[in-house]
Amino acid sequence: MKSRSMIWAAPILCFGLAASTVCLAQAKGSAKLQDATKQSVKAARVFREIMGTPDKGIPQNLLDGAECVAVFPSVIKAGFVVGGRGGRGVASCRTARGWSAPAYFNLKGGSFGLQIGAQATDFVLLFMNKQGLNSLLSDKFEIGGDASAAAGPVGRQAGASTDIKLTSEILSYSRSRGLFAGLELKGVVISPDKDDMRDVYGERITTKGVLQESRMKAPAAVRAFPDTLGRYSARKAER
Repeated sequence: MKSRSMIWAAPILCFGLAASTVCLAQAKGSAKLQDATKQSVKAARVFREIMGTPDKGIPQNLLDGAECVAVFPSVIKAGFVVGGRGGRGVASCRTARGWSAPAYFNLKGGSFGLQIGAQATDFVLLFMNKQGLNSLLSDKFEIGGDASAAAGPVGRQAGASTDIKLTSEILSYSRSRGLFAGLELKGVVISPDKDDMRDVYGERITTKGVLQESRMKAPAAVRAFPDTLGRYSARKAER
């Protein structure tokens, strides 16, 4: 009798363990998608807040001329003499059907000098031409090294931005303590966040496949950032 109960108990136990494993995997996958969704929502909120102040935001003609836009919310810069910065963000590029699904990136960079303490800063990058776009599609690139960058003009400085618009691959901005301004960003390395990309789109997906070829349809939950871009710049301006 005991042996029979053991025979029946074994497959029931195995089934229970398998079900638990599946549930745990699903819960883990759901948590990762929620995290990726939060990144897109944060980036959308930062962009809305910046564009909500027309006299101090990104000039409309520059935004309309951008190939791609990337936002890195709350990048942490910290250190004592030798410091560094790091954060995560999302990017979206223009396609024939509008702004692409979001791709996920990491931002890292070092610094050296007299510094102390920590500070959180929002970074906004406008990729203005094909060269800038190609750098974003690469495995990783360094701003100021692999891709040229200039401090982007804000608000009413738009009229003086023609040369910058034509010659710069990337226009960079920062917002810290409520102040939004152009920033000459150098020495920062940007690379795809392969974990987030896999969590949202699955295995073997590339940034080019998401940003340029539109191979993947983004889950509705992560479209907050490209949807926000579409509300402020639906079509690319003719040059």
